[in-house]
Amino acid sequence: MSEREAPLDWDFVRTFLAAARRGQFLAASRALRVNQATVARHISALEGALGATLFERATTGITLTEAGHHLLAHAERMESEMLQAQADLRQRDVELSGTVRIGAPDGFSMYFLIPALEPFLRRHPGIDIQLVPMPLATSLIRREVDLAITLEAPEAGRLVSRKLTEHVLGIFGARTYLDRAGTPRTVEDLAAHRLIGYVDSYAFSDALSYVSDLFGSHATSLEAASAAGQTEAVRAGLGLGVLHHFIAQGIPDLVQVLPERQARRGYWLVVHEDLKSLGRIRAVIDHIVEEVAVRRSSFMGA
Repeated sequence: MSEREAPLDWDFVRTFLAAARRGQFLAASRALRVNQATVARHISALEGALGATLFERATTGITLTEAGHHLLAHAERMESEMLQAQADLRQRDVELSGTVRIGAPDGFSMYFLIPALEPFLRRHPGIDIQLVPMPLATSLIRREVDLAITLEAPEAGRLVSRKLTEHVLGIFGARTYLDRAGTPRTVEDLAAHRLIGYVDSYAFSDALSYVSDLFGSHATSLEAASAAGQTEAVRAGLGLGVLHHFIAQGIPDLVQVLPERQARRGYWLVVHEDLKSLGRIRAVIDHIVEEVAVRRSSFMGA
């Protein structure tokens, strides 16, 4: 049997998928926990077996060739079949196991998801959870995460989404700051205060336009590129900021001002179509949905 007629090695295909999704052999080696030389060797062997160049190499990284794009579609179907086979076999076991990587905005992860995971991890000790920053659903398409919490419903890709909940944002200040600087009674009073907002150049979604919605034409003078950063800046008494109600309610020394000024946004739970039926993925999804339902009043600012 010639080299080109030999069956493809699944390890080589897995290496190809990791490299295609990350755009670098080094990043693929880290994801697969092998050295970079092994990744390069697998790709070269795969290219030799197929008689085609799969990547254009450059100092800045790698890009798929036309042949690479063609193989990617087939490789992802192979991966989906392997995942489904694993799920079917593991359903025979009572205990779920494996890793679930969740991508979510930092505020949702830090102030809701991490506390909400405690009973889940006690119930399913065989499941490992990985939390990563998740500004966009593109990481789902490239299989960098297993499921994601997004600020908008995805518009493309083989993704399945459901709206988790709406959530409300308002203007908050630390009690120490308000004692020192005074409490604004009208939106015009905001001109006399230091305002904390989001770094515009990092606004990956129109859903992050809430600062201008609530502060109006008043400019911010301190910006942070995360909900956690904004929350901690307000908590430290640096000024007034637009915060999520479900976050602010858990911090005793924060006070809402101008309560009539609110912004309403949504959270969506998104999963790749090929992963939604896996036991461990399904268990995590069900738990998040249940916990959000329990906390829905806090998300809505009640």
